[in-house]
This record gives sequence, structure tokens and C-alpha cells, in this order.
Amino acid sequence: MRAPARRIVWSGPSMADDDVRIEHPNREKASSKATKAIVILLLLISAALVLIVTVGGWSALEGAKAMQVSYIVLYVVMAFYVARWNRGVLPVAAALAIILMIFAAVATPAWFDRDKAGFAEPALDSDVLGLITFLIVPVQLLLIAFSMRAFTQEWNVEVERHSDGSTRAMPAAG
Repeated sequence: MRAPARRIVWSGPSMADDDVRIEHPNREKASSKATKAIVILLLLISAALVLIVTVGGWSALEGAKAMQVSYIVLYVVMAFYVARWNRGVLPVAAALAIILMIFAAVATPAWFDRDKAGFAEPALDSDVLGLITFLIVPVQLLLIAFSMRAFTQEWNVEVERHSDGSTRAMPAAG
């Protein structure tokens, strides 16, 4: 015995949903746009600085090569998501910035100490790599501050706007 054939019935949206637009009012503020641009810029600057240290000091780096490449990739990916107003990556960016800031602060003196006999000279001068590594620290401090500022701007808030002009705030995703 064959089972009866099932049909999918497609129905149009209900009348109440026809005239609803979802808006994100906090994304339209000038402060939110500026903060988003600054966070993206800081993520890309951080990735560039780590890339310069990685490429310039490749021969002198001991075991941090995979971590540095991971940071470069993660920061570029996070910049992409921040550009799409994804608020969830902001605390992750701040946490990774704390870790990178600690590593950079510890590594900076080591680059400057490489001018002694017995050290192999990396592709870039070790003093230049020390300066670039030093610059990573304040960039990470700024990234932490602006990421947390962006997180408090509540980019995720949605408002339903009906064609008659009435609005209804939707609950923020947990």
C-alpha cells in the first residue's frame, strides 16, 4: 500500500507582515559609524604590524610563527565581521588584543637586545622590529578601548517600522 502523496502548500505572508521593515537605529548614529571604522582600522593595522614582524623576523622567530599567522588571519576575519555590524566579535577582539599586547610587551626588549654578538640578523633590522613590536602595544590598548566602546553602542537593537509610521522595539538577542 502506498502512502498518500504529500503536498507542500505555499502561502504568502500575512497582511500584518507586509508593511514591516526592520531598522537598526543605533547603527545609523555618527558615533557608531565612527567607532566601527576605528575598530576596523585598528584590526587591520594590528594585522599589518604583526605581518611585518612575522615576515621581517621569520628567521629569528622561535616557536611563535603559527600563532602570529593565526593572529593575522583572525584580525582580518574579525575586521570583515565588524564591517558587517557583527557585534559578537568585539569582545573576542578585545580579549585577543590583551593577549597580543602582553606578548608584544614581553618581546619588545628581546628585539632590541639582538645587537650583541652571536645573534643571527633577521631580514629587517632588529631595532626596526623592536620598534614595530613596541607599536603593537598601544595599538592593542586602543583596540581594546574602542572594541568595548562599540560593544556598548548596542548595534544589535532592532525596531520594527510599519508603513503607518508606528514602531515596536524588538527584544535584543541575548
